[in-house]
Amino acid sequence: MTTQDFTNRYVNLAAPRLGAQVVYTTDDFFAAKERLIDPNEPVFIEGKYDDNGKWMDGWESRRKRTPGHDHCIVKLGHAGIIHGVNIDTRHFTGNYPPAASLEACVFEGDVPGDDTVWTEIVTRTDLAGDSQHLIAVDSPTPWTHLRLHIFPDGGVARLRVYGQVYKDWSETNTDETIDLLALENGGRPIYANNEHFGIVGNLMAPGKGINMGDGWETRRRREPGNDWAVVALGHAGTIEEILVDTAYFKGNYPAFVSLQAANIDIANDDGLAAKSAEWSELLAKHPLTADAEHRFAPTSAIGTITHVRMNIFPDGGVSRLRLFGKRGA
Repeated sequence: MTTQDFTNRYVNLAAPRLGAQVVYTTDDFFAAKERLIDPNEPVFIEGKYDDNGKWMDGWESRRKRTPGHDHCIVKLGHAGIIHGVNIDTRHFTGNYPPAASLEACVFEGDVPGDDTVWTEIVTRTDLAGDSQHLIAVDSPTPWTHLRLHIFPDGGVARLRVYGQVYKDWSETNTDETIDLLALENGGRPIYANNEHFGIVGNLMAPGKGINMGDGWETRRRREPGNDWAVVALGHAGTIEEILVDTAYFKGNYPAFVSLQAANIDIANDDGLAAKSAEWSELLAKHPLTADAEHRFAPTSAIGTITHVRMNIFPDGGVSRLRLFGKRGA
């Protein structure tokens, strides 16, 4: 899998809005550990200092004068299967770590104990200053915590962890109606023809959108046609109710929406986007209004589905898409 594939197809499991936290560090003298997973892009503020020195937007330890190296522990928002990471040293130039590695574990609680078994998922890797390091991960285990080692010390602006939420479906009743597309239920983005202002992964994020930037929004379309996106349910199921929320989108909401769906049993996502235009109709073309929740019943009974194509006409922004239904056996 290419780095573009894992950043586009999977969600950031280290996002605070999913419940992720930086729960431990050996040292964060210069910059607080919590900034490592800040959802905003890192910034550099010229001339900004605090009591300990230059203010930096990330996690930064002091200069180590003893043997060893620094590390921090991130508790993921949900257990997940990791497909790639981004170790981002942007704005750290003379103070970045020369190398880093990542370990993972499964632990119930916040801070893993000394007897916890850790597994290396990213071997010691050379880092450059002021750079993003996109590293693919091949690990089928659903992990709960990551330990980022930096050698020997220094600063990292952000850690992004791209993967798929793991849900133990044996704990849910097949008669229970749930949002089968929710991130916490394993829903994930596959592809969008355009994500100029907002990414598709926002459609399935928890809760209401917080502003116009917290949704999927395309550029202004100046050519014929319409914009669209493909998403995967967390579990195959039958849809009973559809919610399309245009919260905060007022002068830029789509005029209409429709949904297509399919039941696909394949090992990977290759070719799905190209074939999605041929999928069955789940929701016929319906009008939308600004800054509002729209609830629809499916207009076609097509049974169990695994993937959905969302068509918006002609372009614009949608805050959330909820697909309520019952999971298949």
